[in-house]
Amino acid sequence: MANVVVVGAQWGDEGKGKIVDWLSEQADVVVRFQGGHNAGHTLVIGDMVYKLSLLPSGVVRPNKLSVIGNGVVLDPHALASEVDQLASQGVAISRDNLRVAENATLILSIHRELDALRESGSAGTKIGTTKRGIGPAYEDKAGRRAIRLMDLADLPSLPEKIERLLTHHNALRRGFGLPEFDPQTIYDELSSVAPKVLPYMDAVWRLLDGERRAGKRILFEGAQGALLDVDHGTYPFVTSSNTVAGQAATGSGLGPGAVGYVLGIAKAYTTRVGEGPFPTELFDAVGELLGQKGKEFGVVTGRKRRCGWFDATLVRQTVSTSGIDGIALTKLDILDGFETIKIGVGYMLDGEKIDYFPASQGAQARVEPIYEEMEGWTGSTAGARSWADLPAQAIKYVRRIEELIGAPVAVLSTSPQRDDTILMKNPFEG
Repeated sequence: MANVVVVGAQWGDEGKGKIVDWLSEQADVVVRFQGGHNAGHTLVIGDMVYKLSLLPSGVVRPNKLSVIGNGVVLDPHALASEVDQLASQGVAISRDNLRVAENATLILSIHRELDALRESGSAGTKIGTTKRGIGPAYEDKAGRRAIRLMDLADLPSLPEKIERLLTHHNALRRGFGLPEFDPQTIYDELSSVAPKVLPYMDAVWRLLDGERRAGKRILFEGAQGALLDVDHGTYPFVTSSNTVAGQAATGSGLGPGAVGYVLGIAKAYTTRVGEGPFPTELFDAVGELLGQKGKEFGVVTGRKRRCGWFDATLVRQTVSTSGIDGIALTKLDILDGFETIKIGVGYMLDGEKIDYFPASQGAQARVEPIYEEMEGWTGSTAGARSWADLPAQAIKYVRRIEELIGAPVAVLSTSPQRDDTILMKNPFEG
């Protein structure tokens, strides 16, 4: 049986929450391996709707161990708040079902404020972040001045670490013309939340190694999407971590041999939140209709998502950079009723046809999509649970996507409900 990595194959918001929840029924352990509380997941289970942004999706399922890995940047106050919110919905969180890596970097108020300052600056620096401090926290991690979860277990050592952190941050604040941060404020912020988060702390690499050796099934859950990867995404309009499947090993403390099947999640169309290039974006009534039918608003921020046709060139690229073995295609039902449907199959760049998305920011802004047009379908795919329930043209659309991206559709999702899913290939069976 293979361990499974779930990654977004577009710019995020592909419906990973439902698919991870659906797969977690077969898993013993669910691991978040990157990102922070900037990535929202909505889980619909019966009449209950759970909105998660930091906790792994498997946490709402009984008898599953959820793990936040070292690759995640952790806002301890956000974690405590999310735990309380789930408790109010009848989901009890304890050390029995949640562990957090001791070496996870913490997000502080100073990171959130710096994030907001940058985003509210000139248009040239606007990336479209959620202003939750994710990027600045990753910067401190790379700069070797971060405060980590384990530091909360040794409060007497905190003042020296805070001073080192503020040597950098107060210099930035002076540049913004702002007053310096008081070290005592940071200390109070951390010492007050320590009792709420330390009970979950563990040497996660060791825990997961033991689970793997015991033959447990591990599900690795990514946040955002592969096109927001800091190396392989639409830089600089990306997140501050690696979001491709390879990060599952680094961000959890397990070696690459622990990664088995890679399942990419892709919508049957394309959306994007925030700034950055989007070749197949629609600015017409069709784009508005996709957004309305798909309820395209961010779980975390409520921001309206930009909408466009499926871009097979981009997804084919993420199939390669993440080593995707199969795709879970979501929201097929949103395309019900369209007379014609277009698929982006390549680009024109400065008069030349290309079959990949260039890395250059300037070139990304200049590409023009090449479309292939298909007949739509009048029947409904909503709630379909077998191929026999799908209109013939919908099946043709799915098969054409498979051909264009170079990967099979292993799972097809036809509504937010977890049971409205067509399974062609069980990822846990390799």
